[in-house]
Amino acid sequence: MKKSRAFGFNIIFAVYLAAFFIGISLFMIFSELHIFWRILIGDAGATVFVYLAGVVLGNASVYDPYWSVAPVVVFTGVALAQGNAGAGIYLLLLAVWYWGVRLTYNWAYTFSNLGKQDWRYDQFKEKFPRIFQLISFCGINMFPTIVVFGCMLPGVVFLENSAFNAITVLGFVVCAASATLQLCSDLQMHKFRRENPGAGKLIRRGLWKHSRHPNYLGEITMWWGVYIFMLSAAPQMWYLGIGPLVNTLMFMFISIPLADKRNRNIRPGFDIYYKETRSLLPLKKK
Repeated sequence: MKKSRAFGFNIIFAVYLAAFFIGISLFMIFSELHIFWRILIGDAGATVFVYLAGVVLGNASVYDPYWSVAPVVVFTGVALAQGNAGAGIYLLLLAVWYWGVRLTYNWAYTFSNLGKQDWRYDQFKEKFPRIFQLISFCGINMFPTIVVFGCMLPGVVFLENSAFNAITVLGFVVCAASATLQLCSDLQMHKFRRENPGAGKLIRRGLWKHSRHPNYLGEITMWWGVYIFMLSAAPQMWYLGIGPLVNTLMFMFISIPLADKRNRNIRPGFDIYYKETRSLLPLKKK
């Protein structure tokens, strides 16, 4: 059954539905706390449940769609709970839904079955079998949840102090452009893989011609766009930029080096590609 794609989808849907109710319940139970703490507790509780489901199913990749699903749920829930309305709030929700639905669809498109998990998790399990579950809980599940939580805080502040001005529109433009950049880069990659089946092929066209990770660039700038939203309503809380900053550093010093190391081992000619391209910006390198 684990090799059935349909079975895997149904199981993951059930897991996330249960995680949703757990998160909402915890958010409601701790109603006397500040909204930041309520979101964190609900988010962490849902993450623990998803992690345990991954343990039972023997697949840490059960967590993978959480990255794109949680912000959509949190922002929509906060907007409904606050009862605020306005053009700025609608723009933020539109941007987050566009980003979240697109990214979740991309996960669904690439999902095979519950018998396969992310190559990085396989490496961790092979190198550190005795402490893999600790790595899975702390590094694969909880750490990304905390990073995204930090990225969401500026958006939560904006939903509480909504505004609509030129900076708000700028935030929307950055978010929409970021999600579109991810969409284009993923479509180009999917097309390349369909036309060039098999391992070891190296894409060098479109956005990938001058950038090794244009999809990561879109993910990074998406959360800076949400931060710009906040600046349009509550610039005095500028320090919440720590969230998107940590997210940026995570991609630059963890995700990108891991991906480059793997590509260097499995894709002939990657060393030349590495020297001739930038990590993120799709601009020709001198």
